[in-house]
Amino acid sequence: MPGGPRARRARITVSSGSVDSTTRQAEELSNRLRKNDRHLRKWARRDNVSCYRVYERDIPEIPIVVDRYGDHLYVAQYRTEHKPHTEADGWFAAMVEASLDALEVPPELTHVRLRERKRDRDKVADSGARFQVEESGLRFWVNLDDYLDTGLFLDHRRLRARICAEAEGRRFLNLFCYTASFTAYAASGGAVSSLSVDMSNTYLDWASDNFLLNGMIEANHDLVRADVMTFLDDPDRRPGSFDLAVLDPPTFSHGKLMETVLDTARDHAALIAKTLRLLREGGTLYFSTNARKFKLDDIPGATVEDVTEQTTPRDFRVRPHRCWKLVKR
Repeated sequence: MPGGPRARRARITVSSGSVDSTTRQAEELSNRLRKNDRHLRKWARRDNVSCYRVYERDIPEIPIVVDRYGDHLYVAQYRTEHKPHTEADGWFAAMVEASLDALEVPPELTHVRLRERKRDRDKVADSGARFQVEESGLRFWVNLDDYLDTGLFLDHRRLRARICAEAEGRRFLNLFCYTASFTAYAASGGAVSSLSVDMSNTYLDWASDNFLLNGMIEANHDLVRADVMTFLDDPDRRPGSFDLAVLDPPTFSHGKLMETVLDTARDHAALIAKTLRLLREGGTLYFSTNARKFKLDDIPGATVEDVTEQTTPRDFRVRPHRCWKLVKR
């Protein structure tokens, strides 16, 4: 079964004191989902998008996220002080039930996640379930059950399209590459070569599988396991080796290969400066972060343009990231 144990239809067991409130919220959510999806489906079909966000905390009292991944539905609850529900109290089960009914998705294709801060691990299950999705003619593996993230960041869809449009004839660098979807787009756009860096073997294997899905010749598209800070500090890295780069670091990171804890708010200026060193004059770096209340430091040696609005997809009503375009002077 594609969704594993969490994909079954949620059983609603609501305490009597909250029945009216839960029933009303389930009805409000159902109506909002139908309305959103009716508009988004037309756009998604026109733009060849199979994965998109249908709902994201549109109603403050219902702090969940609902995404479509092809025929599958992904429903995530963010545990907050405002809505400290547990799976046992039935509220979230009722919201899941309303979601799959409103969007006409069968229980076996529905995936449920309670999102909360996890430390020291990205993996939360071991079902091994994954399937392919398509975006703009490219294909990617996603896993909606086993990891905190699914394998394809939906909020970066427009930035991926930018990379594709700017990649022809260029050498591409992808730092903190995750499953390397940016690299697949760069190759599709005509990049002559690429180098994608991450310190997770799991994600690099995932990236390699994505390369195979999209017919990429791995001899021209290298995957490197390394701490990005150590990679950038390597004196053997020749300045001017790349024309186009993406730098999308996690807000915080600490892994076995890392000598120090990465704090993007603190360390981003150094990361950007070291990445710019590897670009030729006139080369382009896109820097993106999900860090909240983020303030970009002054970056010498580059022209800087805030492209957050241009890189935020229409299906995201809550700003998912900040993004800047830097051109090396």
